[in-house]
Amino acid sequence: MNRIEHIALMANYNQWMNQKVYAAAGQLSDAALSADRQAFFGSILGTLNHLALGDTVWLKRFAQHPTGFTALAPLNSIATPTDLKHLAFVDIRELSTQRAWLDQLIIDWAHTLRESDLDHRLQYHNMRGIAASKPFFSLLVHFFNHQTHHRGQASTLLTQAGVDVGVTDLLALID
Repeated sequence: MNRIEHIALMANYNQWMNQKVYAAAGQLSDAALSADRQAFFGSILGTLNHLALGDTVWLKRFAQHPTGFTALAPLNSIATPTDLKHLAFVDIRELSTQRAWLDQLIIDWAHTLRESDLDHRLQYHNMRGIAASKPFFSLLVHFFNHQTHHRGQASTLLTQAGVDVGVTDLLALID
C-alpha cells in the first residue's frame, strides 16, 4: 500500500468510525451526552466537539498547501476555531450533520491527493499563533492519529454510559 492509498484508507476509517460513534451517541439523551464525565473535554459531547473543531483547524491549514486543494474550498465559509474546548455544537444532531459533512469532505479531498503533494513542508501557525513548518505527510498522519486518539476517548465514555460502539479495529477495513 502506498502513502496515497493509506491516506484514503484512513479517511474511510475515520468516516466509518464516526458513523459508529454517532450512532452509539444517538442512543443517549442530551443530558447524558452533556454530563461531565471527568474527561479531558468534560463530556461525550465535548469530546466530539473537540474532534470536529480540531479537524476543521487542520483541514483549513491543509487548504494552505501550495497545491491549493480545491476540494477544501467549502471550508472558506467556516470560521477557524480559536478554542478547541469550545462547545460549538450543543446539539448532537447539529454536530452529527457537521461531522458527516466533514467526513465526506475528507474522503473527497483524500481522493484528490497526489504522491508529490505529500513531500511538501506545510507552513502554518499553531493555535498560539507560532509559525511552524512540518512535512505534509507527517501532518496527515498526525491528523488521522488525533482522530483515532480522541474517538477512543469518546468510545470509552460511551461504554461507561452503557452504549457499545462495536468493532473499532482498522483491521475490519483492510482486505
